[in-house]
Amino acid sequence: MPGQRVLNIDLFVNGLIMGSFYALMAIGLTLIFGLLRIVNFAHGEFYMIGAYAYTLAALKLGLSVWLGLPVAFAVGGIVGWLTERTLMRPLYAGYASWGLMKDEYAVVVTFALSLLLINLVDKVIGPYAVRGPGLVDIPRIALGPVMLTGHKLIATIVAFAMIIATALFIRYSLWGRQIRAVAQNRLGASLAGIDATKTSSIIFTLSGALAALSGALLAPIINTTPDVGSFPAIKSYVIVVLGGMGSIPGSIVASLLLGVLESFGAVYISYDYRDAFGLAILILVLLLRPQGLFGEKGREV
Repeated sequence: MPGQRVLNIDLFVNGLIMGSFYALMAIGLTLIFGLLRIVNFAHGEFYMIGAYAYTLAALKLGLSVWLGLPVAFAVGGIVGWLTERTLMRPLYAGYASWGLMKDEYAVVVTFALSLLLINLVDKVIGPYAVRGPGLVDIPRIALGPVMLTGHKLIATIVAFAMIIATALFIRYSLWGRQIRAVAQNRLGASLAGIDATKTSSIIFTLSGALAALSGALLAPIINTTPDVGSFPAIKSYVIVVLGGMGSIPGSIVASLLLGVLESFGAVYISYDYRDAFGLAILILVLLLRPQGLFGEKGREV
């Protein structure tokens, strides 16, 4: 039926759009895990900081929305850099002697940072929801049978451009090659003359910046509150596992897949359970293919 086909196309396109925002979040988390083999439980708060930075820059400081995006990107990068410098540096400063304690340290310190940032923003800015202005003031744009708001279309283009730029940076730049070397073997990379500590700092800065940019792009779509990063963070964890722990291509593919599945599930199953679909997928992946789509069955840490 023509109507059914148009609906499916619309759901597919909107799923890819949400998946692109998920990918911005998940890539940073994937890079951190690939480099240090830890999960950053404060990653969702990088998203929240970016959403607030964009909204406040546009509404309170009077900056152009196009300046608000780099402001959010920079603020997220600074927070990521500070996190690495103050909290993560002890983790690998004594890398050889930590043993299993590094996992417990990472869980405790990043979870504490998450609570700190949420409560700090709640007290300083307030608990009330705010929504940022759109990048363009165009109510609707028709792309064939698909109707999109102007902001969603432009934000998707920005998101995909940043995903491609990040992938090219990791693949071809000198810093990117150093990041991949440290991820494969931190000690071996250090012996080859690579500054592993500086590489870790770059990763946390990039991770915070990408998550903050994702929050800025979604600020005109989703109300921003101090705990707005909770669900995006959960989705990022699902994506990292689904794509394969530490795999950037896997994270991108898994993000788009999750966005499409949520889009179809919300219409054909129930919108009330939209955020639960990712958790159901996570359980299935852990049962049937625990290494994920692009992961390895076994890997020496």
